[in-house]
This record gives sequence, C-alpha cells and structure tokens, in this order.
Amino acid sequence: METYTNYVDGVWRASGSGELKPIINPATMDVVGNAPVSTLADLDEAVQAATEAKAKWSKLSGAARGDYLYKVADLMEERLDDIAITMTKEMGKTLPEAKGETARGIAILRYYAGEGMRKVGDVIPSTDSEALMFTKRAPLGVVGIITPWNFPVAIPIWKMAPALIYGNTVVIKPASETAITAAKVIACFYEAGIPKGVVNMIIGSGSVIGQGIVEHPAIAGISFTGSDEVGHQIALGSVKTGKKYQLEMGGKNPVIIAEDADLSKAVEGTISGAFRSTGQKCTATSRVLVHSSIKAAFVDKLLSALKEIKIGNGLNDGIWMGPCSSEGQMEGVLSYIEKGKSEGAKLIYGGSRLQGPSYDQGFYVEPTIFDEVDSQMQIAQEEIFGPVIALISFDNLEEAFALANDTKFGLSASIYTENIGAMLAFIDDVDAGLVRVNAETAGVELQAPFGGMKQSSSHSREQGQAAIEFYTNVKTVFIKG
Repeated sequence: METYTNYVDGVWRASGSGELKPIINPATMDVVGNAPVSTLADLDEAVQAATEAKAKWSKLSGAARGDYLYKVADLMEERLDDIAITMTKEMGKTLPEAKGETARGIAILRYYAGEGMRKVGDVIPSTDSEALMFTKRAPLGVVGIITPWNFPVAIPIWKMAPALIYGNTVVIKPASETAITAAKVIACFYEAGIPKGVVNMIIGSGSVIGQGIVEHPAIAGISFTGSDEVGHQIALGSVKTGKKYQLEMGGKNPVIIAEDADLSKAVEGTISGAFRSTGQKCTATSRVLVHSSIKAAFVDKLLSALKEIKIGNGLNDGIWMGPCSSEGQMEGVLSYIEKGKSEGAKLIYGGSRLQGPSYDQGFYVEPTIFDEVDSQMQIAQEEIFGPVIALISFDNLEEAFALANDTKFGLSASIYTENIGAMLAFIDDVDAGLVRVNAETAGVELQAPFGGMKQSSSHSREQGQAAIEFYTNVKTVFIKG
C-alpha cells in the first residue's frame, strides 16, 4: 500500500490535518493506497512558496526552463510502466491505455520544452520613425491547476508544462482518486531538480482546496478541467477575485453516420469513441446520429462488434474495457440507464451491472445502447460519463447538423462520409471546438489547440502554441531614443 504526501517548496510534507483518505481499486475494491486530506493552511504554504519562487523562475531563459522539462520527461520515460500500472489500479483504465496516456504526457513535456526557444513577441511598426515598438509576453505569476481523475497524467502535464515554460509557478490540486499517480508524476519534477517552490502539489477536496484556490488572493490564474457545474462556480469566483480562468468542461459529443459512410470504419470509430476508457472522457461519443436508410445495417454491425469486447481488470492481458472509476461513478451511470428506460428509449444492448466471479468485486457496467431516442430526453442532453450511447435517426444532413447542435455542449463531433461537400458543410455548421472527419470524436494531437464551444469551455484553448494565450499576458513596449 502506498501513501504520498503533499509536495510544497521542494519538500514532501504531510497535511496539516493528518487525515488520510483510502484510494480504492475499482476493479477489485482493494485499497491501493492513501491520499492526504489537506487544509487551507496547507494551501497557504504552497501558494507562499510559489509566490516566493516566481521572480527567479520567470527570469530564467526559456531554454533553461525547457531543460528542466526535458529532464522530467526522461525520468517519466524511465518510470512509464510504474506510473501506468498505478493509474490502472487507481481509476481502472486498461494498462495499454494507461501506458499510452503516460507516453503522451512525456511527449507533451518535450513539446513545451522546445517552446522555450520560440518567439514570445512581435515587432510592430510605429508611426514615429525614431521609435521601436514591440510586444513581449509576461507570465501571470502563480497559477492554480485543478485536474480530474480520468486523465491523471496527460491533463496535469498539459496544464503544468505550458504554465512552467512561460515563466509561471504552479500549485496543483489533482483529484484525490488518482493522487498516487499524480504524486509519481510530481516526483519526477522533484528528482529533475526543479527549483523549490516552482511546482507545488496539494491533495484534498474540491470544496476546501479547490475553493481555496479560487479565493486565494495571491493566485493570478486558474486552469480547470471537470464538470460544467463546478466550472461555472470557478468562473463566478474568479471574476469576483479578479483571476484569469480557463475551463474545460463537459461534452455530449455526436458522431454522424451519413448515408454513404463506410460502415466498418464507422462502427469501429463509434465503439472506440464511446467505450474506450469506459466512456469516461469529455470527448467520448455519446450520441450516434444515423441516416435512416442505413440504420439497420449499422446497428447489426455495431451489436456484432460489441460482443467481441472483453471487459475486466485493466491489468489483465486482452482486456479492452475496464470498470467505472468508482462506486459513485457506476451508480451515476446506472441511474442514467434507468432514466433512459423511463423516458421511453428502447434498450437494445447492455444496461446492467456485470455480475459473476470476475466482476462482483468491481464496478463494472456493460456497454449500453439505447435506440429510438428523442433529442430532448435526458440521456440525449446530459453528460453521462460512462459506456452509454443514444441512437437517433435522421433523414438528411441538415437535420443531422441540427440534432448535433441540439445540446448546451459543443466540445467534439465527428462524421463518417465519403462526400466532400458533406465534410465541408459539417465543418462549418456543427458547433464544436473539435471536429473530425472519418475519425472518432475522442482524441486530439498534442500540438493542436483543444477546447469547446458553448458550455463546454470558457472559450479558451489548451495545448499547442495556443496555450501561450492563457498562461501569459501581452505587454506592449514603446522605446524612443
């Protein structure tokens, strides 16, 4: 059993409360380890350390900051298997997926390490011929980072790496459910020799530590990934305290299966988008919009392919889908399945908690498909965050695009079609920050901007070179001789 403490000012420290919270393996119900239950006093110490470190860190060259990120990446690469195994034990993701996520985190670190050598401003012509005018980027200062359990390596790193390379210091509150995975990532920063106070980690509840980050006067910006309900609270609190904020929230992501779609590719992409990571992705496929003329053939292929999925403990060989991340998560998914039934949708596959010797000690839910779904049903409007999809028929693409846009969310969307005109219309007409053609809704390359429209985000973008827009402010310089 593993227990990690907070990391503050270059030192591993127990929380002020002394309390520990057990972390449960969702595949077996065994206790993986313990996470500290931190207090506002712990947070204050972390923010103070980050405040004291920010001036010296920001004055390092971008290349020097990048060298630290390269060292962290090398250490993570050496420990990839251990970090991935810990991730699978803590939140249930299959080991191949956990290894892929950890490798992605390593690649993100190296990408942003290279950003330390890129330009951070532009020369602007002045109307005064004797003057020089240009812009440069100034770091925000101390950045608070609040991350979820579903991507406990990739999301913290795609927030921390740009924050650090652009000269900020960091206080991160990872999800308690995956605190050991987060601590093993932070340990790589520690052993890379990053200066004390530059990176700090406080583990605790959202109601105490998360809210404390929002309210702390010394924190200049907040980057958050999580539910839209919590995101909206963070936005309101950030406005009150004058913080810059960045929110990546929910999705209700549609895939459109056009009349001319390659059904084999469409079925493969639908299953991967909907059920990998047990549907616990903000970009997971949730609504499947199928042209009425091909719906029967599509559903036949979909049901046949689903029967081949192997469900179980993500550490075991050959497992394709693991459990829900916790008992509470499982109960939430099962409650939505009951809502779908009560609303009149037709359950055509799955819909139950899995039972038997391989499943009784875990939080396993079958891949679930509802047909004959109306767009206004709760299962078609609300984020379920589990292995459940809703099938909705359409007769023409205009109707499909309207259905795709018929939610408060706008994170990702995809279409399967061979028609160039349909592709271009989809790209223009669907309200989503990420649109993919002949590919699943989930997945974006690390060098590309990522974020949603409508209530899926704060209309900012993460990853790639777009990250500089949040983690810095533009300073305009005018010099006259």
